[in-house]
Amino acid sequence: MSVAPAFPLTTLARGAAGLTLEGVALVDIAARFGTPVYVYSRAALVAAFEAYRGALGARPALVCCAVKANSNLGVLSLFAALGAGFDIVSGGELARVLAAGGRAERVVFSGVGKSRVEMKQALTAGIRCFNVESAAELDRLNAVAGELGASAPIALRVNPDVDPKTHPYISTGLKSNKFGVAGDEAFALYQRAAAMPHLAVRGIACHIGSQLLDPAPVSEAAARILALVDRLAAVGIRLDHIDLGGGLGIRYRDETPPTVAAYLAPLLDTFKDRPETLCFEPGRSLTGNAGLLLTRIEYLKHGEEKNFAIVDAAMNDLARPALYDAWHEVVPVVAYDVPPGRYDIVGPICESGDFLAQGRDLALEAGDLLALLSAGAYGMSMSSNYNTRPRAAEVIVDGDTVHLVRARETVESLYALECPLPNAHAPV
Repeated sequence: MSVAPAFPLTTLARGAAGLTLEGVALVDIAARFGTPVYVYSRAALVAAFEAYRGALGARPALVCCAVKANSNLGVLSLFAALGAGFDIVSGGELARVLAAGGRAERVVFSGVGKSRVEMKQALTAGIRCFNVESAAELDRLNAVAGELGASAPIALRVNPDVDPKTHPYISTGLKSNKFGVAGDEAFALYQRAAAMPHLAVRGIACHIGSQLLDPAPVSEAAARILALVDRLAAVGIRLDHIDLGGGLGIRYRDETPPTVAAYLAPLLDTFKDRPETLCFEPGRSLTGNAGLLLTRIEYLKHGEEKNFAIVDAAMNDLARPALYDAWHEVVPVVAYDVPPGRYDIVGPICESGDFLAQGRDLALEAGDLLALLSAGAYGMSMSSNYNTRPRAAEVIVDGDTVHLVRARETVESLYALECPLPNAHAPV
């Protein structure tokens, strides 16, 4: 029997042993790997990627997975095997992609603060393109490429000043945002880049935000980008690819995001019969609803105004609720016949903002396992060691097999690079 349709992880089901993922009982995963643990479904990851490939059909296109959403090597290696490209924002993410078997020539490097070291790393690896986000970055990249005797492939990330109608913290395409170059400055900046001896103008990029639920703002941005592409072609600057970013949202609670095909349809129509390769940078829509965070209740604490379910996961494991007031569906792994109550799901961290969910009506007992759904994107990749808490293990369920793709950290590993002050006990 399937879980209620409101739960978007399609490979999650409820059976005699409670919730199962691809037929593997979550209680068995918790017993084997402990909690908290991130659990991903290989079938769901593959299906999410194939939705893009199917919608794009024979159109020349490259789907570049946004590494920032989920940077686990097991996840990245799966996408690499499917032929994906990768969108990175740091040298560390490039190293992860290469370690996972990704191809450098399918990597685009975004981000506003690329260092000289990162530029050299990417040039040496032979990435597909730098998405340049400022005039100062153009100058630095030209100089670094010159030092290496190389030519750096570039696109300008153009800010189309389109309101994506999403959370302000994940909006990236307005004039007030730090990302990209202003649309009215881009033409002159392209001409400048084309004249630089160690840069090769290859494309154009834009990205207006994340958790987008309406294709209209992206279509508006695409129309503005296309007008600039044609204006550049008129002066002899011809581009081989157009990068339209990512941002397609998912259902966490009651959102109704478009399907991948519906989201891409107006974009494909805008660029119909164009020769340029289209690039996309999905992250959340690939991994968000392919994973969950499994946690165990340590205590139930009943108060006059609120009841708390204190679990062994915390804001260091899943920062989104504290950071964005984000909603994650909370599901008991085994449904027990106990009276329900209204609970805040909180962790052990010494912060009032350490909550994973608030005001949930659930039938709970101490020791129960809970699954926090839609946690496959910006979950583990945003985690920290606050309060000297080792980060969670990560596993991928593949049919009836479970692969450990990140071992749980130990406390000792957290301070392995530190040392006591040699003269700490000397008189001051």
